[in-house]
Amino acid sequence: MPQILTFLGKGGSGRTTVAIAAAKQQANLGRRVLFVSQDPTPATGILLGVPLTDKPQSIGANLAVVSISATAAIERGWEDIKQVEARYLRSPLLRNVYGQELAIIPGMDSAIALNALRQYDASGQYDTIVYDGTGDITTLRMAGMADSLSWYLRRFITVVEASDLWKTVSPIVQPAMAGILAIAWTGESVTGQPLQEANNALSASQAVISNPQRVVGYLVTTDEPAAVATAKYLWGSAQQSGLTIGGVIFNQAAATGIGLEFEPLAIAALPTRIDTDWQPLMDAMPDFSQAITAPKPIAIDVSKREVRLYLPGFDKTQVKLTQSGPEVTIEAGDQRRNILLPPPLKGASVTGAKFQNGYLIISF
Repeated sequence: MPQILTFLGKGGSGRTTVAIAAAKQQANLGRRVLFVSQDPTPATGILLGVPLTDKPQSIGANLAVVSISATAAIERGWEDIKQVEARYLRSPLLRNVYGQELAIIPGMDSAIALNALRQYDASGQYDTIVYDGTGDITTLRMAGMADSLSWYLRRFITVVEASDLWKTVSPIVQPAMAGILAIAWTGESVTGQPLQEANNALSASQAVISNPQRVVGYLVTTDEPAAVATAKYLWGSAQQSGLTIGGVIFNQAAATGIGLEFEPLAIAALPTRIDTDWQPLMDAMPDFSQAITAPKPIAIDVSKREVRLYLPGFDKTQVKLTQSGPEVTIEAGDQRRNILLPPPLKGASVTGAKFQNGYLIISF
């Protein structure tokens, strides 16, 4: 399965340049590489030397490039949605709505990009996928989308099944719905097969995002104080999304001194690119296979009855902890993470929490 690389940092820090250099380096190592851009402007195409389209095109040995077109993707995705609906409803509701009629609304771009990456990942055609997205909190929300949707699904099911209204109408609604849906609906669960399948898919996506051998992010910064501060903020926020940060790339800057603020991450310093000579940047790229040595976003030790979350860039005044049944919610900065406790800790209450060396340590 391919490794997906993405790069985070302040606008103007050179994320796209770094992403292109990484793609070229990986291709030069003999890996089959797909460079995926979410930039609708011609800027990335100019850097690559070829206009991007929504179909992968080869631009050299082992290297293909593609641009995610939201309008084209929504047309293809809408047909997939209609097929899924037709599997479960005997009288589909969406068959007379066409993808060409749909407009892109805020937030839809991230879902489209995530689906495109999923498809390229599953194609088996690539060893490395370099995703050049927005590189900010929007990318992190996309990375955490599966976790967030899974929480909404679990909580929706719990709230509905516990409501007096559902207990009253379910003896009538369930037989009626079983007649409409093309599946068998048994028992008292409101979930049904479609929601269970959705939850399984979300759990699988969460497992991929949290595996640094599959998906890993790198911070990109210059020596500008605002760029450094943004990179540190995105580091902590990435941990909340379950995305492992494998290292820091200092673009056009020496890492001396500043690099200490990002310990224990691996540091790479890139020279300034001159004209179309990418080789010095390629040579300075980190070893992306070593991302597995970076601190993991979360570790659960059942024997010690502890959950450890790595939240660099935050202090204890910026972290909020709440518990609801078998789940613990961590709020840090502008990100929330819901942790579903494993069976040995389910039902156990939080007995203590401390913030130590960048780690939030929760005891049960």
